[in-house]
Amino acid sequence: MPSPFLQRPKIAFLFIARNRLPLDVVWDAFFRDEKENKFSIFVHSRPGFLLNKATTRSVYFLNRQLNDSIQVDWGEASMIQAERILLRSALLDPLNERFVFLSDSCIPLYNFSYIYDYIMSTSTSFVDSFADTKEGRYNPKMDPVIPVHNWRKGSQWVVLTRKHAQIVVEDDTVFPMFQQHCKRKSLPEFWRDHPLPADASKEHNCIPDEHYVQTLLAQEGFEEEITRRSLTHSSWDLSSSKDRERKGWHPLTYKFSDATPMLIQSIKDIDNIYYETEYRREWCTSKGKPAPCFLFARKFTRPAALRLLNMSALGAFHGETRIS
Repeated sequence: MPSPFLQRPKIAFLFIARNRLPLDVVWDAFFRDEKENKFSIFVHSRPGFLLNKATTRSVYFLNRQLNDSIQVDWGEASMIQAERILLRSALLDPLNERFVFLSDSCIPLYNFSYIYDYIMSTSTSFVDSFADTKEGRYNPKMDPVIPVHNWRKGSQWVVLTRKHAQIVVEDDTVFPMFQQHCKRKSLPEFWRDHPLPADASKEHNCIPDEHYVQTLLAQEGFEEEITRRSLTHSSWDLSSSKDRERKGWHPLTYKFSDATPMLIQSIKDIDNIYYETEYRREWCTSKGKPAPCFLFARKFTRPAALRLLNMSALGAFHGETRIS
């Protein structure tokens, strides 16, 4: 019987939210399944927002907001600044050994013990990372500090080891270059807030959070220490936008009618990911055996997530210890 005084390594769940966490009830059921204190929770929300009994129905999120949060704008370096603030707070607890970034629209696909074992069974970080050769996102002004051969793209929803989390927090080279030279293209709806571009065709449409961690770890020579895929599923529906410039900018949002056990099972059944720019197929494994690629999924509305919870479509969270 394990000693009650034995302190186990923890996973820090780092939520990036606009305000409150609309899916807190789903996460409450997920965390309730864990009895050994193997997790910690940190929430970056807008400055001044408090997670109290009026704003969350889960005891796990009470007062878990960061008090040094900043205003975050999509497509700006403030997003990676928020990630660094979350990591800095989570690193203060020496028992936090893995750091999982989640959005306020993420749901877990399996119970706590399965996800914990999956993440902790490898010494690598999980970082979606591939060579970005197609879009003009790399700004040559970053050279020679960030040479183009270190430029990477991928999902911001990464899982970091403690070593890599410290590298992100301590970085004082790559982050300033991103602040200066990695900016989204000026869109008409933003022109009232920003100066009109002299020549929009020459702008680099750089979304900082899709490049930062990937490029930093490549730059520092740590790509051998990462599993180059994300554990969070997003559905990029390229046919939904009529505007060619905007296609694929935001993943599909699952609404109430989309939320079915079949949808969840289809995500759980994904066992490989193809990276077109590198002609690389990543077959997903855990503990050396074939495994589902994804442990989390987004973007779910509150009605969709509650419907899945009520249908017990999310692994029931209690008693599930194997891949279904």
